[in-house]
Amino acid sequence: MPVKLDELDLSKYVIILTGSTDGIGKEMARILAGFNPKRLVLPARNKEKANNLLEYIKSSNEHVNNVEIWEMDLGDLQSVKNFANKFIKEVGELHILINNAGVGLQGQVIKTKDNLEIQFQVNHLAQFLLALLLLDTMKKSVSAELPGKIALLSSNVHRVGEIDFDNLNLEKGAYWNPLKSYGNTKLMNVIIAKELSRLVQNENITTYSIHPGIIQTNIGHLNGAFANFLAKIFIKLSGSEISAEQGTGKYYNEGIEEEPNTIANDQEIAKKLWDVSKQILKDHEMI
Repeated sequence: MPVKLDELDLSKYVIILTGSTDGIGKEMARILAGFNPKRLVLPARNKEKANNLLEYIKSSNEHVNNVEIWEMDLGDLQSVKNFANKFIKEVGELHILINNAGVGLQGQVIKTKDNLEIQFQVNHLAQFLLALLLLDTMKKSVSAELPGKIALLSSNVHRVGEIDFDNLNLEKGAYWNPLKSYGNTKLMNVIIAKELSRLVQNENITTYSIHPGIIQTNIGHLNGAFANFLAKIFIKLSGSEISAEQGTGKYYNEGIEEEPNTIANDQEIAKKLWDVSKQILKDHEMI
């Protein structure tokens, strides 16, 4: 049965959506704005794309006064920390965090200004940092009546991923499989969603990872089927379909719960990834 896009009311929710200037994130931003959130904060690195995004939202929605473009670059850990500190100080409440941003490379090793491999930093570490810095704010903001959600956009490519703690930054060079390094970071998303769920149990916060399907990087207008699919994701985000008991830490493939890569269920690996990630952030004086 088609889901009506006007059925969802997010007027009490403060939302952060990363990766909103292109592709599925751009459409997420447009549709979320239409659900009239209390505040929709869209971090962006590219000012021109950010301005184009705002115009795109304005052209298709009457709810634009609650949409805010903030500067943030996931390729710069200090930028992420600055964003989080500003958000805590100026907004001070958060109910939904959607970590959608991502980058994929094939056969290349590119380092960020933090001297970390770009996929590892953008897809995993920087968004892990963002969640850590904002977690206390979310805990204080949510309730049983207004539950919190943390969604990490993963990919089915996580199934080819592995966690090699000696090669997190591709110290050994690029993999022969062009999808391997990207898949590794998408597996990290699944693992962190699970670990976060354990950290926030009994806190009225649900976490999960999502594979949204194969979607073009730049989409024009949504067709009916895709709009219906996105609506279902947002209804899940609002908490009307997934309870904390049913959904926390789970992996969803196009809205359907699936068992992830078995590595994601290895608690020893999960704990080590969490600890190693925190240590890298400490070494960079981010936490």
